[in-house]
Amino acid sequence: MRCRLRSGPHAPTWCAPVRCSRRLRLSSPQRESAGAAGGSRLSQRLAQLLRNRLVRQNLILFFGGLVAGIGGFVYHAIAGRVLGPATYGQVAFLIAVYSVGTGPALILIVVLARYTAMLNARGDPGVRSLLARTVRLIAIPSLLLILFTALFARPIAAFEHLGSTIPILILGFSIALIWQVAIPRGILQGLQRFTALSLNLSLELVVRTIVVVLLLRAGYAVSGAMAAVFVGLAFVFCLGLYSLRDHFRGIGTRVRLRVMAGFSLTAAAGIIGVQILYNQDVILAVHYLSSHDGGIYGGLNKIGTILYFLTLSVSQVLFPRVVEAVAREQHPGRLLLWSAGILTALGAGALLVFAVVPALVVGVLFGPSFRDAIPLVFPVGVIGLALSLDNLLVQFFMAVHDRVFVPILALAVVVEGTLIFLFHARVGQVVLDVLVALLGLLVLLSIRCYVLLPRLRPESVIEPEPALP
Repeated sequence: MRCRLRSGPHAPTWCAPVRCSRRLRLSSPQRESAGAAGGSRLSQRLAQLLRNRLVRQNLILFFGGLVAGIGGFVYHAIAGRVLGPATYGQVAFLIAVYSVGTGPALILIVVLARYTAMLNARGDPGVRSLLARTVRLIAIPSLLLILFTALFARPIAAFEHLGSTIPILILGFSIALIWQVAIPRGILQGLQRFTALSLNLSLELVVRTIVVVLLLRAGYAVSGAMAAVFVGLAFVFCLGLYSLRDHFRGIGTRVRLRVMAGFSLTAAAGIIGVQILYNQDVILAVHYLSSHDGGIYGGLNKIGTILYFLTLSVSQVLFPRVVEAVAREQHPGRLLLWSAGILTALGAGALLVFAVVPALVVGVLFGPSFRDAIPLVFPVGVIGLALSLDNLLVQFFMAVHDRVFVPILALAVVVEGTLIFLFHARVGQVVLDVLVALLGLLVLLSIRCYVLLPRLRPESVIEPEPALP
């Protein structure tokens, strides 16, 4: 018993197990304490990350965008399964034209978000006037578009071998309506009401998907697929106005819309350029390829844009945050680096799924009739990630009102269209054409950003404040 109390170097050797056991008993709580400390540090880091305003805003819009993305691809999956590759190719063409037609809406969102963010930073109560005057102004081109669609519906239907002009007419009404939907969305983004914006974006696709199921089951085919788009837009336009109801009270300051004209040109170049990049390939592919291959490429395009729409929330949060930083004379470069990291992390997860289970992706979204798309799922995923990064950089350049990106983007649009015009023998060639164009654009925009960031100062990008009467 005595040797249990002896712990010096001269203790008997037969007491060593006792000393060793004592050390083991003492080290076990230490290990538990170290593990608890490690878990506590991890929890603190996660809590610190969630306290980051940029991360929280991205999470809110990400979940809304995720629901919208799932709804959008379920919509296309249902249409593809019910209609088959040949008829679905017509829907893909119409949706591609609709996406190009949303270019003005996206421009309007960016312009209104920027102007609203400037008003909000100054504490100016001009949102009500901005909303009312913009709705009246946009109603004019909306009506002209509907008239144009009615006049040229027949030749457009003949060009894409559509059996009816009704889908073309619905397309015109839908484009006109999305221009109106853009108004409350742009104001919500500028006010940084990302919860309301997230709900607006997600419910559009939820309603569209529900309606397309009902109409396709009723036998309306292509016309039903396009009518579902219109119904979803009508619902969220009303929802957007409801989300801004607090600004309808009282009398706001009258704003002058013409002060936004200068930035509108830069926004138009950026938004339309990006829209053309991921829609002209579908239009050209449906035109040059066979009906079957055109439908396959239309499905691939939708799979590739999973990444784009999955990460779109990052650029939507970045834009008003950069405008806010500029208005407060802060350097916005760090926001860009954070946003690029978030976007890349999200995109890498989707790419991993595309690489491991491409057959499952195609099977779940479009079914066995689209099995020819399986080998090209990962390449179109890379296309989607490249497009997302391209769009992020374009949004940053627009926020700081740097116009050098415009000719770079225009060059990429021309290169993509030219490559498809020259090389379109099979679906794989079109995929390679688009991949080369988008990766080349990413390299050039990154070089421009590398050159711009060290020289960027808050005072160099501040726009004149909106003039109020």
